[in-house]
Amino acid sequence: MTDAPPPPPKANAAQIASPSYRMPALDPQFLMGSSMRGVRFLLEFAKADEILRQWRVRSTIVVFGSARVQEHGPGRQPFWYAEARKFGRIASERGGALLDGEGVRENVVATGGGPGIMEAANRGAMEAGAPSIGFNIRLPFEQEPNAYSTPELTFLFHYFAMRKMHLAMRANALVVFPGGFGTFDELFEILTLRQTGKAPQVPIVLVDGQYWRSVMNLEHLMEAGMISPGDLDLFRYADDAESAWNCMVEQGLRTVSAPPEPKPKDI
Repeated sequence: MTDAPPPPPKANAAQIASPSYRMPALDPQFLMGSSMRGVRFLLEFAKADEILRQWRVRSTIVVFGSARVQEHGPGRQPFWYAEARKFGRIASERGGALLDGEGVRENVVATGGGPGIMEAANRGAMEAGAPSIGFNIRLPFEQEPNAYSTPELTFLFHYFAMRKMHLAMRANALVVFPGGFGTFDELFEILTLRQTGKAPQVPIVLVDGQYWRSVMNLEHLMEAGMISPGDLDLFRYADDAESAWNCMVEQGLRTVSAPPEPKPKDI
């Protein structure tokens, strides 16, 4: 018994195999081309926005800080990690991330999704039993998401600009732990939006005033006429997680209590 010969190729096989015949939405070569950059930018906004709406996330508290901080690292790193972790728990328990009476989530902890301070804040939220967000980004050294952000709320971005937009657009407050270039970039992005009136007057708190005063001299900017005296009121310093939370509340952060436990039905 011999195998049957293969069927002859279809007359239109070349047309079917051509890249031009692929549906655009299913053609990765087309979607990743330079002409589709605007579409990819839109997709990065739409995907995260749709999922956050499904989770009823109405507002966030953004936590910035160095990815290099280690739980058992040198110097003050263990303190910064522990306080970021504590802040994640405090904000989640007191802010409304566990759902409010309207069935929405307020003040959900949101980070850049990476290690260090970001990991610590997501970890504290997880320990409180609350969801938290990780807005991770593709970098040359392939930064991966930490293990504590809610998996369904962990996103990967290519564009810094869209990632920054998602970090800022729902923020009810910003708490900034010690960090380097990336943390400075994110901090001054929000300060500029506040200064120019492009963002609401949300509380901005810098944790560990000693660190921040040692690495930047904003008073000198004021003395040199580069910023106005009132610009120094755009933020406050705090010593630890508890004082950072209290500082935000003093500046008008709206806290939301979780819905009360249902009363037992009468028998």
